[in-house]
Amino acid sequence: MVKVRAARAAEAEALTGLVMRSKAHWGYDAGFLAACAAELRIRPDEVTARRIVVAEDPQGTVLGVASLEGAAPLATLGLLFVEPAAIGRGVGRLLYRDVLRRAVEQGVRRLVIDSDPHAAGFYRAMGAVAVPAAGRNAAPGPAATAAGRTGSLVRFEAAPAPLVGWARAWTGGGRAVHVGNVAEFNAQFADSSLDREQSAAHHYSCLAAFYSPLPSALVLPRAVPAGWTDLVCRQLGWTGVEVYDGLLERGPGLADAVRARPALAARLTGAGEPLVPWGLTRPFGLLTGRPWRSGELRYESKAAAHGLFERILAGGGHPGIVLPSQVRAATRWTAARLLAARARAGKGTVLKSEHGVGGSGTTVVTAGQVRAAGGARAVLRRLPRGPLLVEEFVVGPADPGAVRDLTYDGFVDRGGVVHEVGAALMDVTEGAYRGATVGPGAVPEWAQEPLLAFGAAVGRELAASGYRGWFDVDFVVDAEGRLAPTETNLRLTGPAIAFMVAARLDALRGAGHLVRIADRVELGARLPEAQVDELCADLARACAEIGAVFVPAIPTGAFDPAPWLGVLVAAHSRETLDAAEALVRSAAAAVGALFGAPAADGD
Repeated sequence: MVKVRAARAAEAEALTGLVMRSKAHWGYDAGFLAACAAELRIRPDEVTARRIVVAEDPQGTVLGVASLEGAAPLATLGLLFVEPAAIGRGVGRLLYRDVLRRAVEQGVRRLVIDSDPHAAGFYRAMGAVAVPAAGRNAAPGPAATAAGRTGSLVRFEAAPAPLVGWARAWTGGGRAVHVGNVAEFNAQFADSSLDREQSAAHHYSCLAAFYSPLPSALVLPRAVPAGWTDLVCRQLGWTGVEVYDGLLERGPGLADAVRARPALAARLTGAGEPLVPWGLTRPFGLLTGRPWRSGELRYESKAAAHGLFERILAGGGHPGIVLPSQVRAATRWTAARLLAARARAGKGTVLKSEHGVGGSGTTVVTAGQVRAAGGARAVLRRLPRGPLLVEEFVVGPADPGAVRDLTYDGFVDRGGVVHEVGAALMDVTEGAYRGATVGPGAVPEWAQEPLLAFGAAVGRELAASGYRGWFDVDFVVDAEGRLAPTETNLRLTGPAIAFMVAARLDALRGAGHLVRIADRVELGARLPEAQVDELCADLARACAEIGAVFVPAIPTGAFDPAPWLGVLVAAHSRETLDAAEALVRSAAAAVGALFGAPAADGD
């Protein structure tokens, strides 16, 4: 394994030779290289002052060199050169990430990079942001003049950042074991809107890769492609992640499946690392020795959450928040009567099961749809059996492009302290969650204060009730621009995954990432596993070329009769983020053309 160490003064001459060979690799002529030689020379007395490090292989062969120059808060990447024979082996990536890490340790908040034009693609792929000429106000680094003698110097900047505080508090700042018990969590709620076999939940368990910013092990019910975990680790800079998959093909009992393997259970629980589940369950409590208190999850009930919101708002102090009315219908006849009355008044209605995930068990019905269906009873016959909540439909802004669905994410730590993670913009279609975007500017400024204040109030109530773990509060925006809370989720969520990845990328590539999770990107055909790996690798490269990051989040959907992928894309700007998503969706839809026609079900 290649490692980074401090350079030695005695190596100065050899390192200068490496720098010159690396520069020559790009085809510069002898005259140009001779003119650069003095500026690119590394002198023995400079090695420490310029904070020069080298990357070397297990045999001690030096493969690359880098320097971090200047003083906080502004510093320069003075050198980053790789031995030509080692280019393409990840040495440059290793050195660049080491420079960012050291910059954080030294309090640097702005890193300037003057790049040779041939290296511009590398820095863009690593997350550095190109700086327009008009915005340059820092002196060039020691190697900048040599790098730009052709007149096409490219300046980049990065914002070195430590792992954000909430992420350190979530798992103590270290590595964690991620347990993909999505189906197990769902199964404890006897709700008819949830799939008995929990096939969708087993797909969603792949998100266990992202339950914290730094996993040590993934525990998954179904087998996942080895190429997937390799690519995810490469994209997020993880090493040494153990994968325990294929533990449970059907049914919800993942924690029990682990407990049935004593050696595995001992390995996972005996390393002193926290075990992070999708959500709390009795079997997970038995696995980890955590006392199980079923009452902790009472606000997973949409009716109980509504009552909680009502109590918080009764205390005042939350302008800009409005609560939609909700009635728990004791019988189907009562639900039909309420729905019919609202339809006669021309009002829309939201019909909800007591529990449900991702929009399952939630149906939005307009007055016109009730009439078209032949009445309220006809509408209800199409819905899952069981108790129903009849809720006021909140009419949204007149502008179809206006923000409509938002969410607050936070968690309660073991000591009962509430930690704010942030707000996210959700993509919700006809009541069904499709994805979310987090990061700077994702949520409009006007919504930030009331959303964060109300989310924190919910967190305090959850903490007082004894709940410990992740939670969110979902909102819709009404026609007057007010926020209407609709439910809480006492578990990890899709937006939570985006927050985790944003925290990791900010620490790995520089602050300011926007991250979007898209639950379902349709594939144009079912592909063999090797071709899915190839498609994902191609998408990672294509996104890197425009300065974005592609991470396949849910690979197992690619093998369904109607194939799809869950994906994450990240970038430092909204424009690049949108371009990356469009690129991914287009390439995914186009894979059917490789076979001449879309795949038929069962092929």
